Amino acid sequence: MRAEFLIGLLLVSSLPCKVFCFCHSPRIPRFASERRFSQQARYPISSLESKIHRLHNRRRPSRLTTTVVSDDANDSKQQRRSNPFSRAIRKFRERPGTYLLIPCIAACVGWITNYMAVQMIFYPTNFWGIPLIRKEEVPLGLLGWQGIVPCKTRKMSIAMVNMVTTQLLTVSEVFAKLSPQKCAQILGPKVPGVVKDVIHEIMPLAGSVPGAVYAGMDAGAQKALQSMNTQFVSSLVKSMQGNIDKIFSLQNCVVNQMLQDRRVLGELFRKCGQKELDFLTNSGLWFGFLLGIIQMVVALFWENPWTLSVGGAIVGYLTNWLALKWIFEPVHPTKVGPFVLQGQFLKRQKEVSAEFSKFFASKLLTGEKLWHSIFTDPSTSPAFAAMFHKHFSDFVSRISNSFSMGIDPETIRRAGERALSKLPNHVDAIYPYMDKKLA
Repeated sequence: MRAEFLIGLLLVSSLPCKVFCFCHSPRIPRFASERRFSQQARYPISSLESKIHRLHNRRRPSRLTTTVVSDDANDSKQQRRSNPFSRAIRKFRERPGTYLLIPCIAACVGWITNYMAVQMIFYPTNFWGIPLIRKEEVPLGLLGWQGIVPCKTRKMSIAMVNMVTTQLLTVSEVFAKLSPQKCAQILGPKVPGVVKDVIHEIMPLAGSVPGAVYAGMDAGAQKALQSMNTQFVSSLVKSMQGNIDKIFSLQNCVVNQMLQDRRVLGELFRKCGQKELDFLTNSGLWFGFLLGIIQMVVALFWENPWTLSVGGAIVGYLTNWLALKWIFEPVHPTKVGPFVLQGQFLKRQKEVSAEFSKFFASKLLTGEKLWHSIFTDPSTSPAFAAMFHKHFSDFVSRISNSFSMGIDPETIRRAGERALSKLPNHVDAIYPYMDKKLA
C-alpha cells in the first residue's frame, strides 16, 4: 500500500516536467497525425511555440510549382484587397507628420519658384555666364542667363511705342501742345548769342561788331531786330510741328534710351505692375499649399518614389500658370453667378495708365531727350538740318536787306552750319516749358 502510494506520487510529480519539456522542445510536429495528437493532448502551448509553429508550418509545394506561400504573404494579399480608404487612413495615422509636411513643402516650393521667376524676368541686366552658344535676344544661353526684359529690350520697346502711337496718342498731337509764340518768347533772346558766336568763329576780328552795332541802333531798330528774332524762332517751331514725323522718330528716341540703360524698361514694368508682381510671388504660397494637399492625397493612395518629384515640378509650373491667368484673364468683366471676374491687372487700367504716362513723360519724353534725339538721330537729323538752314538763311537775308548789308550765300551757308552746331547749347531754356506742356 505504501509502495503504490509512493509510485503514484512519483508519477504525479513528474507530469509537470514532461509537460514543460514537451512544450519547449525544439522538435515541431510535421505530420498531420502529430498535429492532431498535439491538438488532442490539450497541453498548454506557449506564444513562442505558436510563432515557431507558424514559421515552420508552411504549405508543402505541389508537384506543379516550387512557390512557397507563407502566412505573411497571405496577410499582405488580404491587405491589398482591403478598402483603399482604410489603408490610406492607416498610413496617415502611422506617419501624420510626414504627410502633413507635404503641403507645407509644396507651399514653399510654389513661393520660391514664383519669386525666382519674377527675379529672372529683370535680372541680371547683362548676360551672366559663359557665352559659348547663344542666340540674339534669347535669355537662355548654353551656360548662362540674362533677364528676359533686358534681353528683349529692343523688341519690347518697339511694341510699347507702337501701342502708344496707335492707341494712346500720336507725336503730332504731343508737339501740337507747344505754342510757337511761347517758344519764341523763350528762345528769342538766345538768338543774338548764337549769332555772336557764329560771327566770332567765321570772322574772329569782327566778333565785337554785332554788339557795337546793336548798341548804336535806335530803339526802333532794336525793336525791329528783336521782332525778327522772335519771328525766326516762331516760324521754325511751326515748321517743326508741321513736319514732326520727318524730323523726329519717337521709336528711335525711346528705343535708344532703353538700349543705353536696359534697366529703364524693367523700372517701367515694376512701376506699373508692382502689385501684380507681388501677387505673382505671394500666390505661389497658397496655390502651392492647395496643390500640396492634392499631392498628399496621391501619396496616400499611390506609393511610388517618383510621385513627389513629379508633383513638385507640376506644383512649380501650375503656381506660375494660375497666377498669370489670375492677373490677365478674363480681359473684359465676366459675370459668373454673383461674382464679376476680370484680370487683376486689367482692373487697374486707369491707375496703370496714369503711372505709365507719368513715367513716360518724366523719363523718356522730356524736353532734353526730345531735342537730343532731333539733333543726333541719324534717320531724322538731316531733315532737321535742312529745315534749320532754310529758316536761318531767310532770317539772315531779312536782316541783311533791312540794314543794307551784303552777305554772300557761301558765308550764310557756313554761318548756318555753325549756328546749328551751337544750337544744342542754347535750347536748354525751353526744357521746363516743354516738360510742363508734354507731361
